[in-house]
This record gives sequence, C-alpha cells and structure tokens, in this order.
Amino acid sequence: MLVGNPNAGKTTLFNRLTGASQKVANYPGVTVESVVGTLRGTDSSVTVVDVPGLYSLKTSSEDERVAADVALGKDGEPVDLVVYVLDATNLARNLFLFSQLAETEVPILVALTMTDRMGSAGQRVQLDALQAALDAPVVDAAGDVAGAIERTLAAAKPPSLRLPLTPEVEREVDALRELMARRGVDSTRAEIRQDLFNPAEEFQAFLHDFPEVRESFEAARDRLERLGMRRPSVDVAQRYRWADEIAAQVIATDAAPKVRRRTGTERLDAFLTHRVYGLLTFVGVMYLVFQSIYTFAAPLMDAIESAFGWLGDQARPLSGGNPMVESFIVDGLIGGVGGVIVFLPQILILFLFISLLEGSGYLARAAFLMDRLLGWAGLNGRAFIPLLSSYACAIPGIMAARVMPDPKSRLATILVAPLMSCSARLPVYVVLIGAIIEPQFGAFWAGFTLFAMHFLGLVVAIPVVWLLNRKVLKQRRLPFVLELPPYQWPRARDVGLALLNRAKVFLKTAGTIILAMSIVIWAAGSFPRFTPADPVAAAAQAGVDADGAEAWVQQEQLSRSYLGQFGHTLAPAFAPAGFDWRITTAIFAAFPAREVVVPSLGILFRLGGDVDDGSDDLRAAMRDATWPDGRRLFTPSVAIGLMVFFALCAQCMATLAAVKRETNSWKWPAIMFGYMTGLAYVFAVAIHQIGKLFGV
Repeated sequence: MLVGNPNAGKTTLFNRLTGASQKVANYPGVTVESVVGTLRGTDSSVTVVDVPGLYSLKTSSEDERVAADVALGKDGEPVDLVVYVLDATNLARNLFLFSQLAETEVPILVALTMTDRMGSAGQRVQLDALQAALDAPVVDAAGDVAGAIERTLAAAKPPSLRLPLTPEVEREVDALRELMARRGVDSTRAEIRQDLFNPAEEFQAFLHDFPEVRESFEAARDRLERLGMRRPSVDVAQRYRWADEIAAQVIATDAAPKVRRRTGTERLDAFLTHRVYGLLTFVGVMYLVFQSIYTFAAPLMDAIESAFGWLGDQARPLSGGNPMVESFIVDGLIGGVGGVIVFLPQILILFLFISLLEGSGYLARAAFLMDRLLGWAGLNGRAFIPLLSSYACAIPGIMAARVMPDPKSRLATILVAPLMSCSARLPVYVVLIGAIIEPQFGAFWAGFTLFAMHFLGLVVAIPVVWLLNRKVLKQRRLPFVLELPPYQWPRARDVGLALLNRAKVFLKTAGTIILAMSIVIWAAGSFPRFTPADPVAAAAQAGVDADGAEAWVQQEQLSRSYLGQFGHTLAPAFAPAGFDWRITTAIFAAFPAREVVVPSLGILFRLGGDVDDGSDDLRAAMRDATWPDGRRLFTPSVAIGLMVFFALCAQCMATLAAVKRETNSWKWPAIMFGYMTGLAYVFAVAIHQIGKLFGV
C-alpha cells in the first residue's frame, strides 16, 4: 500500500509502478478512494493499492478514513508492505505519520520524493542516515522502487522503532499490551495508544465483556492524567519533537547558508491570494477559460461536423432507397453519435484549462480565496475543490466531497455540487447563445453570457448551503486547513493523461446511453407514421401552399408522433416559461444524459440528429421557429430562461445514482432532484415574465 501525506507524490509513483493513468494534480485531496493496480517490471505478482493522503491515523474526513482503514487492516485485506511516500521538502511533518505506522508492526519501505526540489535549495537528504534512524529501507522515488519493493517483501521485517516518547506512557502501554495478550488479543502498540485515551467503538464493546480489562485501562488513564499527561496532546508534541530531531540529523546543506529571501511562490502568493487583487485575478482567469471555450472550439467543431456529414452521405446508399432505413442510419445512428462527438473540442478545452490550473498549484489558492464566501454559508474553502471538479462532471465532484472534515459539511457539499455547470450543459449554452444572443447583442455579450451561466451555479449554491446549514443540517462552520503547495509548471504527461481519460469517458458515454437515447428519440418522433395520400392537397386544406407542403408534412409527422404527443401533454406546465411542446420534449429527453439535448433539438426542428451546437441550420431553425399564432418562439428571455433551467436543474440519472451511493440513501437524491428542479422552474418562469414585462 502507498501511504503518505496529501500531495506527497503517491499517485505519481502509483502510475509509474503499475502503468496506470490515475489523475495527478498539484493540490491536496486529488485521490478520494482506494485505487488498485499490479506491480509491473517484476517476476512476482504484487498488488499495489493507492489510498488518499492523510496526516495522521486519527482521521478527520471520509477520504482519510478510507486510507486509515486499509493501513490498519480494517477492510479485511492484510497489508504485507507499506511504501511510505515521504516528501523530502517537508521531512519533519511527514515523519509524524511514519511514527504512527511504524507501531502497526507492518514492514515499511520509505520512498523519498521531491529530492530535486531539495537539490535546487542547496540541500540533500542523507539516505543512509535516514535509513538508520528509521530502521527501515529508504529509496529515492526516482530510482528502482519496484525492485526495492520485492527485496523488502522478501525480508518482511517491520521497523523495531521505539520512539523516545514519555517513559510513563510507554510503561503503561507495555503493561496493557501484556494484559491484552493474556486475554488472547494480539494488539500493536499503536492500537493500545489509541484505545488508552480515545477507544474505538469495537474496543468499547470488547471492554463491556471484560470489566477487569476496562478497570486496568481506566486506572492507567487516571495515573497519566494525574501527571498532567493527556494523550493525544503529549503524544503529538513528542512525535513532532522526534521528527524534528531526525530531520536535523539527516538533512545536509551543500553550501554556506544564504540570506533568507522570498521564494517565487511567496512573491506570487502576495498578489494571487490578496483579498482584492487575488479575487480580481480569479474572476479574470475563470472568464478567460469560458471565453476560450466559446471561441477556440469552433474550427474543430466545424471539421467534425463536416466529417460526419460526409460519413452520412456515404451511408445513404446502404438504405436501398427506403426512406425509413435511410433516416434510421443517417439521422438515428450516425447523426446521434456525430451530434455528441462534435462537443468533444469544447469539453477538452475546458479540461485543458482545469488541468493546467491544477498542475500549477493555483487551485489551492482559489480554495483559499473562496473560503470567506463559502464560510458565510457554513462551509470552508475545502469545499471549493469538489465544487470546481463538478464543473467538469458532478460525479467526481460528489466523490471529492470526501475531503470535507465531517459528515454534515460533506452532505451539504454533495447536495450543491450538481449546481455547478458541468461540461454536459455546455452544448445547450453554446447553441442558444449562437442562435439568439450573439446575433442580437454581439460577441462580447455572447462570451459574457457563457461565463455567467457557469458562474450562476456557484452564486445560487451559496444561499442554498446557508439554508441547508441553518435550517436542515444545523451545521456550524469548521476551521479551514489546507496545504498550499509550491507553484510549478504543469507536467505535460499529467495534463495529457487527464485529457485522454476525459475523452475516453465522454466517448464511452456517447457510444452507449447517448446513442441509445438518440435512437429512441428518432423512433418516438417517427411513429406512428403520418403519410397523407396527397401531401399537397392535405397541406392546402391546412392553408399551406404547395411550396411548403413537404415541410408541413414533416412538422405534422413530428407533432402527431409519440414524441410530439408527450411534449403536447407536458407543454402547459412549461408555458409560463415560454416553452412550447418542442422545448418541453427536449428537456425531458435529456434526463438520461444532457448531451442529447442538441441532437434532440435537431430532430424536433426537422434537421435530424446529426447537428451540433455550431450548426447554422439549427440556429436558423430556432430563430425562425414560431408559435401557432406567428409569435417568435426563441426570444432572448426564453433563451436565457432555458439556459438557466438547464444550469440549475438536476437532470442527470448518473448524478442521482452517485449521490445515492455516497449517502447510502434515496432520500437525499430525491431532495436534491426536487429542490433543483423547483429552482430551475421558478427561475425560468421569472426570467420570461420579467422579459415580457420589459419587452425583451
């Protein structure tokens, strides 16, 4: 098992040892659950487990509990070897956790990371001296760690480390350990220390059955407290004293000490964490990200759209001249997939920026800046990491809420994480901005609208969290503690892996649920068939001339289909928001996955499913769409109301399933779906009615 403090380099080492491609970033809290791989490059079969970072075996959050349970063997799987990933630049602090692990009597191999940063500062860690002090093998993480793992497993020797802690505490621990052994319970020194002052629930149950053992523990605790020794305070202080002594012994300085000057990280932080300049920079960075998404993706999307148009043309002869088969192949299959893959450039640009911000260390500063705003609502800055993750996809954001330090703040973070505007909503924004906002108001307001839609979720989340904490969860604000890593250039490999993984997840989704839903929508809009014997005569009876007969037949086909009937049934409920049956149908068709909204609109506006958010035909069809009385359907207030509806609604089956898994109850997904859908509806109606009032 790989164990270490957050951001010490565990996941980077895990990827190198196993050939995996787990996410790596320069801020604490990236890994939130155990990840398993197989050690490569050796003859033996060794399973490697990467767990979330932790500072102590006494845990304060869900992700730390995951790591501690594995380290202590509480998950049922014994650990044969702990590879302790030790950050050389924070040696004393990292050795605190090592001192706890050394008492679990599991063999430990120390893998030293960040040694290059030590060298640039004119310092180095003397590996032989560190190995002797810890009584455990030590290897530079840049070297042959796999070979060292095999050698250490073969020796299977736990450290015989006895920390120079208070003698009175050590005598009591030894006596109680012997007492437990006589009762047939083999306990480690670490477990006895834990049970002496902070007994776990299972140990309290054990004491209930053995009153004489309980009396011995109580007597030992009383004797120590009379001496003024209250664990954990004495234990913590003396472990750090030991760690400081070890660090002083093993760190060598290669040059004469220089006058202390501010580092580059400190100079940058003086500006980027400033309460005024830092916030302005943060807003500017976020605006640049979303403006770039709208601007830079267009050429790539045009190329993908052209490629799928060519593919559809090549596939038409396969239908054998049958219009239904041709429509199924071109509009249902090729159009369904192509209408989703065309969004890939936008999503990858978003992830590129997020990966660069993560890798540089800036996101930890953003969390610091957001602490005051989130603190007003009852959360702290740690919640910013899950919330920002939700901008890519709500599911990893919900899982990342495990970094929150207590169950209530974790639940509050989970319940508002889906308010952040995930990448699946992006195509909806782009098509509506391109069709309605940009033609009327210009490129500046188009970019601003895209930024505002992504910022809206965060703005709404603050009062929602405040209400949850004050009225439902009754949670007090917790202190904010987060390590600020030094700035560094993002690693190209880490950024590339992040983009590759996101593309694979997106394309896998496109190949399954989105394709299936596109076919379902195509079928629902194609049956029952409306085939008048004389289309021109039928159109004439409806008051449509011969030139518009074909378009009228297509519209009637859609209106009378199962899809149209469904939309007509639900349309009255959404009429106050200015939505007709077509918009209403697209909203409900998107529940399995929001990515199908644009292909659904393409089918609903008689263009087929092979359209994307940059399609000129779709934008023109939306601008020209009218109500039966001739009024424009997509006014600015309707377009903005629809974007806001999608920004706030909980329209994603996978997200609801993730909330159920994390909370172990359907109660909270139901509450989340109810309040988010209600908010979305109220905002959409209010925007449309206010727009009508002011003639927009």
